[in-house]
Formats: sequence, structure tokens, C-alpha cells
Amino acid sequence: MASQANYPLPSGFPLEHYRIERQLSLGGFSIVYLAYDEDGTPVAIKEYLPNSLALRKEGEVTPTIPSDSQAAFRYGMKCFFEEGRSLARLMHPNVVRVLNFFRANGTVYMVMQFERGRTMHDYIQKHKGDISERFLRGVFTRMLNGLREVHAHKLLHLDIKPSNIYLRTDGTPVLLDFGAARQTLVSDQPILKPMYTPGFASPEQLNGREGLGPWSDIYSVGASLYACLAGSAPMRADQRVRKDELIPAEKQFAGRYNRQLLQTIDMCLHLDHMKRPQSVYALQKALARRFGGDPVPASWFTDWSSRLRTFIGRQ
Repeated sequence: MASQANYPLPSGFPLEHYRIERQLSLGGFSIVYLAYDEDGTPVAIKEYLPNSLALRKEGEVTPTIPSDSQAAFRYGMKCFFEEGRSLARLMHPNVVRVLNFFRANGTVYMVMQFERGRTMHDYIQKHKGDISERFLRGVFTRMLNGLREVHAHKLLHLDIKPSNIYLRTDGTPVLLDFGAARQTLVSDQPILKPMYTPGFASPEQLNGREGLGPWSDIYSVGASLYACLAGSAPMRADQRVRKDELIPAEKQFAGRYNRQLLQTIDMCLHLDHMKRPQSVYALQKALARRFGGDPVPASWFTDWSSRLRTFIGRQ
């Protein structure tokens, strides 16, 4: 079935113990809503609704799933549910907090803590060509604390990109929207193709999951850092494999950023996963040091969060 537009649940719709307020985002795999629980606390609810398999028309609640797509839809729903179960065990300030997950309307829902702020993508668009090294090291070092916790639970994120790095109003980053369920939808049954974001997905993600590991998320971190400097995603990995025309960060941004930082980004973006940092901890150590081996002083990180609060407050 070709991809199609799915209608969101309407404003005011009662969903278990929640009330839908409005749609926050719509993707090829899911719809995210702002909702309120019975105490009036805002939450974000993600609804599993892949538009290549299911269609919900205007005014309907339960999606229509053609018979030849039902096996893939059910398998994907099971993976989505298991993803929620896994994420609910994660308790880390830099990882989105999953509060609940349940089945309803012929599909499944994941309830997450609602965060106030803006995405890193928004920040990049607002400050194109003027993002400081201090800001990058501060945000990414803290975001990587969350990713370390994810990997410690034997999970991979598989969809790290600026729009999935959220900057709270207090300046702290939080990882959103894990891609684990999308990447596991491969079986002998009708399949839902793995979804990825061109420019941020690692080469091994594009090769049908073979060779995935922490280094796959690290590639995406490097691509996100590169995007912060360039203002847009780097050349997509499948194109690079055929003919690599990506200008290395060390060359592209020479003189504007610390050489060691640029070398670290290029290392993350290596097409050979064995030549990337093999763990988040190794990458954090690199981000915490400047060229020549000197550690970055703590004072470097003292003012970036206040600047970020100012930015978010103006939106």
C-alpha cells in the first residue's frame, strides 16, 4: 500500500485516562498528541499508526488495515509495545520519560512526560552559522549521558537527529522518539520497511540491520554535530558508500572550531564502523578534551544554558 495521510484523533477525544488536546507532530510511523491526564497534567501520547499499512479517515477512530498488511501491522504493534515497556524502565534526566503504554482503538499508545522547550533543529535554524563550540560540547556531552544509559539497557536509539534532541527551557537536553520498533519490523511476513532519516542514519542501518551497534548511534551523533555546524544534514550514507563527496568537518570548518572537535566529528562519521568511537563513553571523553589533550574547563559550560533559556523564552 502506498503511503497516505492519516487523520489524527480530534481535540477533546477521551483516550483511556487522558483527553486529547491537539496533534503535536505527524510522521510516517506515528502521530504524537498533547493530552491531559485526569489531574490536568500535560502528557505527550504517541500513537502507532504507520501510514504505509493503515488508514484512518476523517471522523473515524479505528484505522482500516487491508488484509495483506495485517501481519506486518500486528508485528509492528508488538514491537512498539515492547519498545514502550523497555523505555519505561529507563529513568534518566536526558531520556524521555515513558509513563504508560496501552492498547486501544485497534492500535497501541505510549504516554510520555511532556517537555517544554524547543528542538535542536529549531535552534540550528535560528542560529545558522553561529553555534558556539561551548554550546555544542555542553549540550552533546549531557545528551550522551542519556544515550549511555540507553546502551547500558542493551537498547539502541537508531534515530538520533537534531529534531529528536529536545532542549528544555532550563537548557538541558533530552532524547526523544526512539526508532527501535521501526528497525525491528523485518520478518518473513509482509514487512514495514525500516524508517530512517537521510543524512543521519548510519551505513549499516541502510544495509538491513547488519552490523548495528552503539557505533550506529554514534554515527548519528556525529551527523547531528555536523548539521549544527553546516545548518543542514551531511551527505546521506548510502550515497557516500557509492561515492564519498562529504567534505570532512576538519576541512569544511577549519579555523571556525577547535581542530580536535572537528576531528572527533569526522571520526564519528567514518563509513567503517570499526573506525568510529566504539562506545558513548569514548566519545564523551573526546568531547571533554581540547586539541593538545587539555580538558575543557568547567567555565566553558556556565553560560550556554542561560543563552538557551533566552532563546526558548522568545519563541
